[in-house]
Formats: sequence, structure tokens, C-alpha cells
Amino acid sequence: MVVRKKPFAALLIAASLAVGVPAAYAKDTNAPPPQAQKAFDNKIIKKISADNMYNHIALLSAEPRVAGTEAEWNAVKYIEAEFSSYGYETEIQPFTFENYYAPKVSVSADGQTLSSSGFTYTPNGNVTANLVHVGLGAPSDFEGKDVTGKIALIQRGDFSFAEKVLNAAEAGASAVIIYNNAPGGINGTLGEPSDDYVPAAAISQADGQRLAAALAGGQTVSATVSITGGQVVEETSHNVIAVKKPTQKNKATDQIIVVGAHHDSVPGAPGANDDASGVSATLELARVMANMPTDTEIRFVTFGAEELGLIGSYEYVDSLSQGEIDRIVGMWQMDMVGSRDAGELVMFTVDGQKNTVTDLSAAAGVRTGTPLTYGQESRSDHVPFHYAGIPAALFIHNPVEPWYHTPEDSLDKISKEKLQETAEIVGAAVYQVARPDTPALERSKVAPKPVDYEKMVGGLQ
Repeated sequence: MVVRKKPFAALLIAASLAVGVPAAYAKDTNAPPPQAQKAFDNKIIKKISADNMYNHIALLSAEPRVAGTEAEWNAVKYIEAEFSSYGYETEIQPFTFENYYAPKVSVSADGQTLSSSGFTYTPNGNVTANLVHVGLGAPSDFEGKDVTGKIALIQRGDFSFAEKVLNAAEAGASAVIIYNNAPGGINGTLGEPSDDYVPAAAISQADGQRLAAALAGGQTVSATVSITGGQVVEETSHNVIAVKKPTQKNKATDQIIVVGAHHDSVPGAPGANDDASGVSATLELARVMANMPTDTEIRFVTFGAEELGLIGSYEYVDSLSQGEIDRIVGMWQMDMVGSRDAGELVMFTVDGQKNTVTDLSAAAGVRTGTPLTYGQESRSDHVPFHYAGIPAALFIHNPVEPWYHTPEDSLDKISKEKLQETAEIVGAAVYQVARPDTPALERSKVAPKPVDYEKMVGGLQ
């Protein structure tokens, strides 16, 4: 969990979005005038090229970049080569993960094929046996019923899918059919692989209720559950890391900033916006800042296997020493920042509270002309940093575009204006910390005088 750290020593970041005035320093009577504030932003902003970012997206979104595939590896090599071309120290960080490949599922009862689906991590199997209805699948529901070698018919509700399957297996069932407790199908998971599971499939509420009624009426119902081709495979993905050491070594703060995005996509989706857009902004900011004078270490990181559960970012944070964690003053995560069909740019934190990253970025938004709001959301690579006690925020346009996670997430939907907007804000905020002519930024959870910016109603839509 987040631990409150020392407050800022002397950070120049108070601003008022309500009146739209430039950001000012909270505790410094020698704050520079607005023109000077704009001048240091302009060192970054004037160098940012939306065309560069668009070209990165064009290359990265030529095909889906699913974690563990050759296409993802090609993206990793491209990103690393770009970082290297800017003069950075780079590292490709490999990690393994278990990937589940969904099976083909078929369910029939008394010769009639039913609409069905599988559960993630269900074992393969082909079972034909009589059905036994066992209510919600609690241990007590199996008392007095002979399910040995039979197929347990269970209603959804009260217990997890895994618990239902494990209870049925312990009672001797050879397979499980779970029917919904509401109209529509079931898209479920057993959570993780287990040798104790038996094959399990899902059917609709209507089909389940019909079969339960037939059994209650004394009928014998034979069913077949067929699950083939499912497998858990250990695969390898990678994070790409580029490090910019402080150029002003005599003024070096011993602090670290992390700027990130994820480079994988979901199957079937080119992932132009999700998240080649964030990667493109990360690459462009790395290019722009490569030769800028800085007193703070900046790490540009693109993460693998985000779509499978933030695996790459957890691996990266787990690889950090406690000393490194203590030195990181903020993590900026850019995810889906370029769609023409999405809403306004919003900053999301895991706990829905303002922090160093949102304060700095809201102030940068005032200076660059894009006022920001913040909210609560936990579906991107800022999450592991938050739980390590590091101030972190997700930058994303909200509501998301209708093409999210579809084959339509393609280059033609990308807005250069939105790419520019995000890169300017993140770049200005990061450089506010990293430039050598500002006081050292003490690592803290929140600024002493938070920027006056509003919390949005609701989460990511």
C-alpha cells in the first residue's frame, strides 16, 4: 500500500484551473514570471512532432502484437532500436508467463446441441453421462445425491465457478455444466490451472432451467460435455527500458522519473490506439529529451503482456530494489492517447486521489492550454507502481473509443491533435521535475498545496 513520504521541499506547482492562470510555485517567493514558465515548457513542446508519433503507430499497428508472439517481439526490437538511436542506455527485460489457449466446447443433452461456452483453465475432456441437478453446487447440495461418474448440473450464483467445479469433482462428478442465473451466456474463468478440476462448460439460463425441470420431474437426461484443444503454455514477453542519466551531475538529485506505455495488443486488434499511441508518445518524449539538460534520471519503459493482467509492469516493479523504489518520484503511464473517437484526456489514479503526478500534470495542462480532470481507475500499468508506494497516474481519453479491443482499432482512427496534446502535457510535467534549474523534488504522496483541478464523476467509460 502507499506509505506517506516526506513533503515537497520547494516545488513550484500551484495553479488555478478555474481562472486559467499559469501555474505558480507553492512555496517559493522567487517564482519565475509566466513568461519563464512558458519558456521552459517550450523547450520541450516546440520539439514534439505528431508526425513522428503517427509514423511510429503506422509501423507498430501493421499487425496485432499479442504477448509472446513474433509480432510482439518485432515491436520490442523496433522500440529498442529507436531508443538506442536517441543515444540511450537500453535493456530488453524478458519474463515468462502462462498463456491460456481457449478450447472448443460442445454441450448436448438428449441428442440436442445447446449453445455453450467454456471456462478459462477448464481441463479438456469428453464425457457422456447422466445429469444430476445439484442446485448452487455447495458441498451440502451434494449430500444424498449420487454424482459419481455423472455430470453435475449447477446454477450460477453464491460461489465462484472454481468452487462449484471443485465441489463437484470432490463428490465424484466426471464433468460440470453451469447454467446462468440471468438471461444471456457466461464468460467465466476458474481463476488458475488446477489438477483437481473436471471439464466444465456453461449454458444459458433457459436451457439450464429446462434441464433442471426435466430432472425434477423424474426424467433421466443424458448429456455430453466435449472440451478439446485448451492448453496452458509458458511463453516469453519483454519490457523495453531506456535510461537517461542526469546531465548536470553536480546538481543531480538522485531521483528517478518513469514514463511508460504498453506495447502488446489483444488478438485480432492492430492496437493503433491501444497502445501503439502510448508507445509512440513515449518514444517521442525520449527523442525530445535525449539532449536536454536534466538533473534527474528518466526511465522510458514500454511493457509487455499488459493485456494479460499487467504482467510486464509487475515484473518491472518486482525487479526494482527498494533503493530504486524510494528514488522514484512519479510514474506517468500513457494508454490509448490518440483516438479521434475518444473523449477528453483524464488522469486516473488507483485510489482516486490526487498525487504528485496529477498535480504536476494538471499544472502543465494549464500552461499548455488543456485543463485536466482526474478519477479512479486500475486497468493499466500504473497499478504496480501505486502498490509499491510510488505516485503514479494513467493518462487516457475518456470515454474510450467504440473501436476499443476490436479489429477497427487502426491507424485511420488516430488523431495527431490528441497525440500532441498528451505528449505536451506529460513532457511539460516531466521536464518540470527533471530540468536542472528547479529545486530538488522531494518524493511525496501529494504536493503541499494541491493544484485546484476537479474530480470527474464515474470511472473510465
